[in-house]
Amino acid sequence: MRTTNPMIVLRHGEVYDPSPVGSCDLLLGGGKILAMGPKLPTMPSELSVEEVDVTGLKVIPGLIDAHVHVTGGGGESGFSTRVPRAALSEFTRAGITSVVGLLGADGTTRTIRDLVATTMGLREEGLSAWCYTGSYQIPVPTLTGSVRDDIVYVDPIIGVGEVAISDHRSSQPTLDEILRLASEAYTAGMISQKAGVLHFHLGDGERGLELIRQALKQAEIPTRVYHPTHVNRQVRLFEEAMTLADQGVTVDVTAFPDADEGLMAHDAIHQWIDNKRPIEQITCSSDGAGCLPTFDDQGNMVAMGVGDPISLTHTLQQLLELGHALETILPIFTTNVARVMRLSGKGQLQTSAHADVVCLDQNNQVHHVLCNGKWMIRHGEPVHVGTFERKEQL
Repeated sequence: MRTTNPMIVLRHGEVYDPSPVGSCDLLLGGGKILAMGPKLPTMPSELSVEEVDVTGLKVIPGLIDAHVHVTGGGGESGFSTRVPRAALSEFTRAGITSVVGLLGADGTTRTIRDLVATTMGLREEGLSAWCYTGSYQIPVPTLTGSVRDDIVYVDPIIGVGEVAISDHRSSQPTLDEILRLASEAYTAGMISQKAGVLHFHLGDGERGLELIRQALKQAEIPTRVYHPTHVNRQVRLFEEAMTLADQGVTVDVTAFPDADEGLMAHDAIHQWIDNKRPIEQITCSSDGAGCLPTFDDQGNMVAMGVGDPISLTHTLQQLLELGHALETILPIFTTNVARVMRLSGKGQLQTSAHADVVCLDQNNQVHHVLCNGKWMIRHGEPVHVGTFERKEQL
């Protein structure tokens, strides 16, 4: 009997798991990697198996984007500046197969209910998706009335974020408030076996990472709980972040479209490697569908950009152009993120791992994408799109 969703064999790809494996075949089925090897046997004719020759392509794990405004960001200069949500193909075209959604400055017109519903909708469309509870503001908005209960009882919620510090839009949280949030997230993570991470938005303020440094000194909460992002938005902030990594904190750089007073993500990662910082303690995210505003000294928005998931792929490509080996930088977009977010079976190509597979061409452009073993992109074009997308418009 033939199945309606055939198994897939990818033949002769140059596989990175993310370490280099060499020429390898992958058998995908049931959303998982069923087998890997230099030359898997021919499948019996009784089975419904699609054979795909990927000779000459680099086969890598799907990218994980742990900072995405899945409901849209913005709203900081009136209701008309609320950014629309990103469509499914905006992620898959970028080789992104897993996302973590969040709310930002607007935790008022954007709600945790909508965030959870949108996250579940992305799952229905074929992406792997999770989210945080909370937003910039303190007390953080929640679904159940409790940070701990949100993480423990609401399936896709894996942590708290993005809580704003050192920013004129933040609630100016105190150290005690940060410690309470970190404690709630950590304990909830222990109970539920989720990440229990506290994901920080960093602004341009002079205080930088001071609150996190104080929290590390004062409390017994493990360093893995703290995950500050946008640390490349200022050169001085990135220097602080490199020092913070010495204490065991994993930091996140953002793939901004331009550097302004900071560092482009590829320059920041290049500097990180050049300074011999531990590669396992840095991740990269896109801020996809988030508002990227510029403010004057009175807090008025004078310009606004929008984060794009493809910036994550561009960062990977730019690092390769700088001469970094694929196996060196790939963990920043895959295994490191999966570890911090405790996403089992993600970010790697191993037997029994999720069948999230991206094939890059000779120019390191996204050629094929499978999410949980389902085709999303073939030959650079979407073959599966979101519910309200039309292929002919792409």
